[in-house]
Amino acid sequence: MPRPGPHQAVYVISVAAELAGMHPQTLRIYERRGLVDPARTTGGNRRYSEADIVLLLRIARLTEEGLNLAGVKRV
Repeated sequence: MPRPGPHQAVYVISVAAELAGMHPQTLRIYERRGLVDPARTTGGNRRYSEADIVLLLRIARLTEEGLNLAGVKRV
């Protein structure tokens, strides 16, 4: 079976959170703050892509380096 493309939204929030090493609520906060914009199913459920996971890991790295979320948004 071929792997999904980097922008194909396939991961539910729990899987995306696990891949990024975060709590699902953290992903919701990042979405509310405009840091990540996951795709939505017709039922309204979030779906994250490989590119979204990479972005979440970058956000985590920047916050670990001391940047607050407002600073992360500007980067």
